[in-house]
Amino acid sequence: MPPESNARVLAGFLDYLRIEKGLARLSITAYSTDIGQFAEFLQNRKRTLLTARRNDVRDFLQQLFSHQVDGRSVGRKLSALRHLYRYLLLDKTIEHDPTLNIETPRQWKVLPKSLARDEVELTLAAPGVRQAASHRHSKDASSLAARDRAMLELLYAGALRVSELATAKLEDLKLESGYMLVRGKGDKERIVPLGKPAQDALSEYLASGRPALSQAPRAKAARKATSSASLPTPSGNSPLLFIARGGRKLTRQRIWQMVGVASIASGRHASPHMLRHSCATHMVENGADLRTVQTILGHADISTTQVYTHLALDRLRSVYQKHHPRAKAR
Repeated sequence: MPPESNARVLAGFLDYLRIEKGLARLSITAYSTDIGQFAEFLQNRKRTLLTARRNDVRDFLQQLFSHQVDGRSVGRKLSALRHLYRYLLLDKTIEHDPTLNIETPRQWKVLPKSLARDEVELTLAAPGVRQAASHRHSKDASSLAARDRAMLELLYAGALRVSELATAKLEDLKLESGYMLVRGKGDKERIVPLGKPAQDALSEYLASGRPALSQAPRAKAARKATSSASLPTPSGNSPLLFIARGGRKLTRQRIWQMVGVASIASGRHASPHMLRHSCATHMVENGADLRTVQTILGHADISTTQVYTHLALDRLRSVYQKHHPRAKAR
């Protein structure tokens, strides 16, 4: 049976990684997961790992992209398959490598996923709506809603990466001047302008939300102080712009979760990176030049930003068809 065949192939490969390559347990688990996904994909095509074709590999990767799996993860899965088939070739189990001449994900012209403008509006408004509809009387609810709304506005207004948002410092925000200093990949700094909605959301968060969150656990800690002399004290003086209760650092996973919950209001599941792409997409749709978009996104090479040129071409085509006498349908 094909599943049994796949299981034998995978078991032999994992033994090879463990014994001959000496890989760590977590690395072997990652290989097992990635190859297992490909094996399941092949079962629907009545094929096994030993009978896979080049088109199967390409279609598998394309399916991952269509499910909004990021390019780095797709690249990792392709690398796992390449290692598998290189091992099978050396073992003379197969004669042809189906991963041969498969382009890396960076070479695939995959368009970034973004939200429509009305979907963005619904996502940005979600924290306030959720707070109003909540029947819980948590005194932290309004503070958390103000923080989440400020983070969403900043992700969209400044096209920040989730890591940039999590590590942003209070001193980086120049609210009165309407911009923010962002530290990106490789500690490269860039200046990001902020629109009025983002400035208003940040002002509200800094005025009421952040002070309340930095103080949140102190009352409980004070009540327990008599029974414990070594309680960890919450950090009310955190240098970070966005904090969790007690001044603790927000994790990237928590920010991803927050965006995912907020995006439910739009009817689509979004990630922080989708808000970043939405910022760039909407700017190009409104006529922004690529150099400006490159600067805001913090791309080192404009070729990375050129993926958005299709948006400008689409808009150019639609305007042409609407206004040129010879382009209108007769």
